Amino acid sequence: MKMLINVPETVVADALRGMAAAHPSLSVDVDNRVVVRRDAPVAGKVGLVSGGGSGHEPLHGGFVGPGMLSAACPGEVFTSPVPDQMVRAAAAVDSGAGVLFVVKNYTGDVLNFDMAAELAEDEGVQVAKVLVNDDVAVTDSLFTAGRRGTGATLFVEKIAGAAAEEGLPLERVEAIGRQVNESSRSFGVALTAVSTPAKGSPTFDLPEGELELGIGIHGEPGRERRAMMTSREIADFAVGAVLDDLHPRGPVIALVNGMGATPLLELYGFNAEVQRVLGERGVSVARTLVGNYVTSLDMAGCSVSLCEVDEDLLRLWDAPVETPALRWGR
Repeated sequence: MKMLINVPETVVADALRGMAAAHPSLSVDVDNRVVVRRDAPVAGKVGLVSGGGSGHEPLHGGFVGPGMLSAACPGEVFTSPVPDQMVRAAAAVDSGAGVLFVVKNYTGDVLNFDMAAELAEDEGVQVAKVLVNDDVAVTDSLFTAGRRGTGATLFVEKIAGAAAEEGLPLERVEAIGRQVNESSRSFGVALTAVSTPAKGSPTFDLPEGELELGIGIHGEPGRERRAMMTSREIADFAVGAVLDDLHPRGPVIALVNGMGATPLLELYGFNAEVQRVLGERGVSVARTLVGNYVTSLDMAGCSVSLCEVDEDLLRLWDAPVETPALRWGR
């Protein structure tokens, strides 16, 4: 398997050095693995901290900046960051208004962020937490107890980030983050297996001519394996699974997400089918985002995330944001 790397052991550090060189608006601590917006802490503003294993870029470091995250903690590939990273990040962004941890529901992330919250509070930082568990595909997986956290992480980080930017207090930013998570559902599909730098080859066997319905962002198995389907058929299945769980009565924000190796040509074609299904099901789409945002290294595939929004959540979604991977309105 060909990879554009030096050696597997330095993949994350090399990426962080490159991120620092490309984005002077960020302060990147390569040794301690913390990415912080350079103007942090911002007086009177709640800090937003997230993180997780590397390999899901631009999640999370690509979402650090005004209107979104204050800091991110990248772990090794598909491995949770450690509590020390999270405590450093919390300390770097705390202005006295408190810090919100945005945590995807994976066992290692949950345990380490819980430990970090206790350590940060011992140092005088007030911490709240939003747990993202939006994946409707399976209830328990190799990595989780309960539903996995996937594409809705972007919704939570953007909307709660906008609330924090407005100067809302910690309890309100936390409540908005939880509302966004509860209003969001996702479903993912793999067309190929994922290859990690350490292994250098696919981590599971997905034969030519087959796909996996309901995968997670680490290549965890989904609901079932089928013969290859058309974009239209995949949209029918994936959007149907989301809507059968979410039952939105109001408008939604749609994220049509690539898993890392799917070209935009294909993603936009898939979005056409997603919009068709939503229209047939009577769902009003307020905003749509298409691209590779919550990825799984070199996996070909896609996911659909929907977030039901009211006027306030939509206003916060539309609020200005300036990060390496998401920017508008500034």
